[in-house]
Amino acid sequence: MRPRRLVLTAVAVAALAVTASACGPENSDPATAASGPATTAAAPAAPATTTPAAAPAPASAPAAAPTTGKPSASAPAQAAGTCATKDVVLTAKAESQAGGYILITVKAKPGVTCTLAARRPVIAFGSGGIEAAKAEQTAAQPIRLSGSEAAYAGVMTKTTKDNQAIQFGDVIVGVNDPDPDPVSLPIGPTNVDKPIVTNWHSRPAEAVPVH
Repeated sequence: MRPRRLVLTAVAVAALAVTASACGPENSDPATAASGPATTAAAPAAPATTTPAAAPAPASAPAAAPTTGKPSASAPAQAAGTCATKDVVLTAKAESQAGGYILITVKAKPGVTCTLAARRPVIAFGSGGIEAAKAEQTAAQPIRLSGSEAAYAGVMTKTTKDNQAIQFGDVIVGVNDPDPDPVSLPIGPTNVDKPIVTNWHSRPAEAVPVH
């Protein structure tokens, strides 16, 4: 029995040796061994994308300059309406012609253009209001005043023949009838009795009063 057991043991050892040879490193796949561990290359990073900054909004156009209600230099200072006493400059001067009379001259103030109404001026003396009557029967004509243009009226302060008279040193003149803004002009000591006055005229020679 012992020799048979030894034979079985020897067979078993031989089988184990054959198995070990089949599973050893010599029988492994040479391609797999040569390649080694797989290496994966990292993909290059995509370039960063820069978003362009938004362009600034264009500045709004400046608002139009307000219009001012101021008149232009070419506009007349005043329309050519009817003259008022406050629109004109009045002067009085004693004249010797026709026995003596007072010449009233009127001009528009600087920058004013106006028209004298077709009437005579309002002439009065003293606080009692001795008013001059008309010296002409013909109708008056309107006269335009502007710049150096002037109009004239003549006042005869005494039309009576006697010595009765009242003396005044000033004459009150108004352009309109009635006039809210009459002016008082110096004439020096003057006898007054039933005075008369002409219409406005464009020439001083036409303003000589005749009684």
